[in-house]
Amino acid sequence: MISARNKTRLLKTLLICVGLVPFLLLLLATLNDQLGANAIQTLHFSLGDWALRFLMIGLALTPIKIITQQAWPLRYRRILGLLAFFYASLHVLVYVALDLSWSWAAFVDEVPKSPYILVGLLTYLILVPLAMTSTKAMQKRLARRWLTLHKLVYVAALTACLHYLWLVKLDISQPLIYLGLWLVLISIRVYRLKTG
Repeated sequence: MISARNKTRLLKTLLICVGLVPFLLLLLATLNDQLGANAIQTLHFSLGDWALRFLMIGLALTPIKIITQQAWPLRYRRILGLLAFFYASLHVLVYVALDLSWSWAAFVDEVPKSPYILVGLLTYLILVPLAMTSTKAMQKRLARRWLTLHKLVYVAALTACLHYLWLVKLDISQPLIYLGLWLVLISIRVYRLKTG
């Protein structure tokens, strides 16, 4: 019989494998030239979509815990956060390496004209310290400050939604769905804090 600890490890491993499937599919599509006419844009946007999806799923775990009164979903929060960071890092890398060809001049020229890029960079800059302090050792070292720091994930999710909303030119339905989901998740959290 599988122990509870081994079961958790198995599920975490499975979650990592499932979380990397979109990356592998995008990699295969890239290698086989199946990303369409604007391959760089498709790759860039797809990576951003997956970063936002994993960020939102990770945020949903605390409300799920509150509603179900089951603590086990929180065991998978770190993995989901790191998957979000992984896809966000690739999203930024594709932008800098493929869109801008590593050109600092192009970066300086383009960013001030595009508020959505500034908001996207802000989101990524928030995610970096969260990923760097995601280990149990850092959690112990930072103690209460760790909790305060990691509440910034709600800010990162909001700025990611705004980044997406300002990026989209015509159909804003998907960014609005993410914003609506963010509002629901933050409302559950605020309600819980107020009611104790």
